[in-house]
Amino acid sequence: LVKLLPNLLLAAVVLVLGLFIAKYLRKVAHKLISKISYNLTLNNLFSTIIYFTLIGVILFTVLSILQLDKAVTSILAGAGILGLGLAFAFQDIAANFISGIFISFRKPIRVGDIVEIGDYMGKIQEVNLRDTVIETFAGQTVIIPNKDVFQNPIENYSTMEKRRFDLAVGVSYGDDLDKVQQVTYDAVKDIEGLSKVDKVNVFFTEFGDSSINLSVRMWISSPDQPLYNQVGSEAIKRIKMAYDANDIMIPFPIRTLDFGIKGGTTLTEMPIRMNSKSDN
Repeated sequence: LVKLLPNLLLAAVVLVLGLFIAKYLRKVAHKLISKISYNLTLNNLFSTIIYFTLIGVILFTVLSILQLDKAVTSILAGAGILGLGLAFAFQDIAANFISGIFISFRKPIRVGDIVEIGDYMGKIQEVNLRDTVIETFAGQTVIIPNKDVFQNPIENYSTMEKRRFDLAVGVSYGDDLDKVQQVTYDAVKDIEGLSKVDKVNVFFTEFGDSSINLSVRMWISSPDQPLYNQVGSEAIKRIKMAYDANDIMIPFPIRTLDFGIKGGTTLTEMPIRMNSKSDN
């Protein structure tokens, strides 16, 4: 004990000073990380990791001063085996955790963004280190693991702060297409909620089975779903009223019946055989 007394005193001094230094460096690290990341949870996590790493260095230093090198070796070996076992047991949790860290730094999504991730579309309610919480437009709360968020495509409608609405319309083959295009544009160009910067585009897309199809492309000034639905509904009503006022027909599906084996034979051209009494 007498021989170890100097080492005990030195170890106690190193331990006390080390704890004070670790706490101080934790605060400094938290301030530095806060300048890079605005995620409070992530900042606390990294500063805590730095703190416990310093605590580990201090403890191993104290054990070395006390000449307990074998104990240090045993602790490191046990920690390695334990860490390997935990890595296999909690690999999904670790994957979600690491994905959450990348999401926090890259920031592809933020709270309040309207996004579509996989089969789910809605507004981001929370992004933590394990999962992402989305409230769908149907009022359901969906919790998506961060691994799925990070590895799958993300459609973020809030990045541009506007949203496009594409409306498909079909008109009769007998209508004047230039007139249709102008009437359609005039009907929707001044709908409330449309972007003042982006122009409404009306263009024809294809020859359909019973109509010539066109697309009305409108940019909405906000990505919010209520405004998106409101603009779409108003556009449908205005186009229908404008077409009725200008005798433009939106045709019903049409089917042509062919009565010939070879094809192209109409009903009037088909020979009709009448059974006589003698045949009966």
